Amino acid sequence: MIENFLSSWALFHNTYLAGWLIGLLLSLVGVLVVARDQIFIGAAVSQASTLGIALAMWIGGWAGTGPLPWLRSDPFLSIMAVAFSVIAALITGPGGETARESHEALTGWVFMLSASLSILIVSKSPHGLEEIHRLLSSSIIGATNADVWTFGMLAGFAALSICALHRRILLFAMDPLMAAAVGMRITRWGALTSACLGLAVGLSIRSSGMLYTFGCLVLPAIVAKHVCREVRPMFIVAPVVAVGTGAVGFVLANHYDYPPAQMTVALLCLLVTVSWLSRGLRHGDGAM
Repeated sequence: MIENFLSSWALFHNTYLAGWLIGLLLSLVGVLVVARDQIFIGAAVSQASTLGIALAMWIGGWAGTGPLPWLRSDPFLSIMAVAFSVIAALITGPGGETARESHEALTGWVFMLSASLSILIVSKSPHGLEEIHRLLSSSIIGATNADVWTFGMLAGFAALSICALHRRILLFAMDPLMAAAVGMRITRWGALTSACLGLAVGLSIRSSGMLYTFGCLVLPAIVAKHVCREVRPMFIVAPVVAVGTGAVGFVLANHYDYPPAQMTVALLCLLVTVSWLSRGLRHGDGAM
């Protein structure tokens, strides 16, 4: 099994490396999402990113062979994906709610609007519809060397930022009122974390699709939440779970000829189930 995986390395090494680095990046960001009980925001932001890609493809088709060829380029698709995911993260993040609508209502509205419009916009384009379906089902085959460098730098920057600002990040995630009392500008921190979430999700969607992106964003952090008693060690456990499960998932997918993204997410879901059961047993033993 390992030999088969290693023999495929020359052909798919960019896919493997990009997939693991995406998992590393998203798991770090996902700790904040899970710690603040904003899991559904991840789904809404992922879906909004897909809407941005659908709109970009529609604009590219409308532009045709006109004087603006960059409207049909991959960088334009990535820019639109990131822009829409950042906007969605800011709308659904802390402070985005209004006096008339709750936080959950806004998140649900963003998710449903993005899910419906992303299909309607490309419904007349067979290529566009196929691309949206690919993004929704997730396929990380075809990642490039540029993807590896991009996600490697982003993951490294995220890790360094967490190490440098871990006290403020922990206080903001665990007790925003206390953070405000000690002088932290929580509105600015909320906008910053939402922008980071949107950037990470928007770029990941283009390379790995919605299922893998959302799975790596929340599932490793959920496992870490059940294993750890504090938020601080979650920033270590979640990346280990994400990268370790990704490595096992890619090896199994290569051996049994399954899609690697779906295999990895299925294994992560299995780990979440095991963590739920083990937590229940611990609580049961404690009650006895």
